[in-house]
Amino acid sequence: MSVFRRVRDITVATLNERLEQSQDPVQLIDQFLVETRHEIAEAEKLHHQYSGHTRQLKQQVDHASSMLSKREEQALLALKAGEEHLAKLALQEKLLYEEKLEQYSELYTQSLEALQQLEAQLNELKTEYQAVYNKRQYYYARMETLRLQQRMNQRMGSYGTQDVPKMFNRLEDRVSDMEWEARSLRDLRKAGQDLFNQAGSAIQSTLEQELSRLKQKLNKRGEE
Repeated sequence: MSVFRRVRDITVATLNERLEQSQDPVQLIDQFLVETRHEIAEAEKLHHQYSGHTRQLKQQVDHASSMLSKREEQALLALKAGEEHLAKLALQEKLLYEEKLEQYSELYTQSLEALQQLEAQLNELKTEYQAVYNKRQYYYARMETLRLQQRMNQRMGSYGTQDVPKMFNRLEDRVSDMEWEARSLRDLRKAGQDLFNQAGSAIQSTLEQELSRLKQKLNKRGEE
């Protein structure tokens, strides 16, 4: 029979089953560890009380055994001295201590067995705690791996959505448009310069003609 009643909502027997159904196994394990730490603390407190009680029973057993032997020696001494009445009194007390020794020996044996059982259960709890704590570290590492994997997938997903050829095609179109605009402006400026040069040539020709006309006019006046 268990020395103390377990109060945990989660036991090792049900932990694995719940872990398979849990969305957050680390939180579930932490709950188990908290409850187990509480139970270990209660068990250690009970162990301390049982240890003190067992020591007291052992003292009673040792005292009864010592007094039993002492009263028997006193009865022998009284008989040797011819004090039979004192010998009977000593033997009477010896019988009382024999009864006390038997009673306390039984209580001491029961308490010692219970203490040993409690120690075994306490060690079992500590072993369970350490085993589940190690499992908690494993599940934490798995959850962290999953979290990082999800982040990586998101990153890779965002990279994968970018169509590199299309991106450079758009860039090529943009640059081509800019080059076309630059060529168009250059050609426009060149056409304007050619037009200016052509206009300048026409004006120069007209000036030459006007100059020639004036010279002819002057020559005619001189002849008159």
